[in-house]
Amino acid sequence: MTHAAKPAVLVTAAFLAPEAVAILEQAGYTVPCVNAYPSEADLLAAIAAHKPVAILHRQGIINGAVMDAAAPALRVIARHGAGLDGIDLAAAEARGLTVTRAAGANSRSVAEHAMALMLSMLKDLPEVQAGMRADKWEKTSRMTRDVDGVSLGIVGHGAIGSKVARLAAAFGMTVSAYDPLLPPGPLPGPAERVETLDALLARSEVLSLHCPLDATTRGMIGATELARLPRGAILVHTARGGIVDEAALLAALDSGHLAWAGLDVFAKEPLDLASPLRAHPRVLPTPHLAANTPRGAVGMSTGAAESIVAVLAGRLPALPGAVVVPGGLRLAAA
Repeated sequence: MTHAAKPAVLVTAAFLAPEAVAILEQAGYTVPCVNAYPSEADLLAAIAAHKPVAILHRQGIINGAVMDAAAPALRVIARHGAGLDGIDLAAAEARGLTVTRAAGANSRSVAEHAMALMLSMLKDLPEVQAGMRADKWEKTSRMTRDVDGVSLGIVGHGAIGSKVARLAAAFGMTVSAYDPLLPPGPLPGPAERVETLDALLARSEVLSLHCPLDATTRGMIGATELARLPRGAILVHTARGGIVDEAALLAALDSGHLAWAGLDVFAKEPLDLASPLRAHPRVLPTPHLAANTPRGAVGMSTGAAESIVAVLAGRLPALPGAVVVPGGLRLAAA
């Protein structure tokens, strides 16, 4: 007697946390992985091999062609994290697929990373470290900034941005936030609400970005917006690369208008070896690892796995932040 093969949940990366694998395997699914940053061809080949009923999306682009290749078995696409820009939501809606996301699971780790970048640049640590390695001793020749009293502007006061606000306030920073998606009224926590992006930029000695990438935010921070920041301002970017015009950012750094940029995300990832952002003396780059702490990684992976199990069992996860998009696409925030 032969047994039917177990249905597959395809992971669009080379690795998934063992805790999440265990959840899926205990529910009766196999959990094949692809490779890091898979191309469309990689995804199509993996789909042909495994015929998944669900995709746990970490890297690569899930477009209509990928969805069609997995039809009719595919029922759910679960995002390993909060950002949905790697999934063609219109295509998913047209095909009646459920899309979930693990929003909030990595908020603490990303907020901490944003603060680490911010504090390092306020204290000129990348340049000071380079000087030490070049036999400099700047005890009397360098002055860094006080953190207390610095004006921080936050774009996006959600799970991550609100945590950054609380952490920054604990250091004595003056915190303002702009978030047109929130209902009117004062913000919870220490941040003062600012009604326009321009007003926020004008007062932000440090600007920290925590908004999603979509049609309204792509290229939102360009040459005009960077010019509105005070001279010597610092940019901290741990959201999505396409939000910032990287050519304009480099120009603002080269002119001296911006003092520093701390970047964890880039328009193209992995970042090209030849990219000037890798070696620019006023850039502190990290390879999109802000969420990579044990708590953050496990929270994202298990949240995605649990939502897949719930959807495939015939129930939409009863999770905070679930929304229904007009037209029937269901988005659940884990």
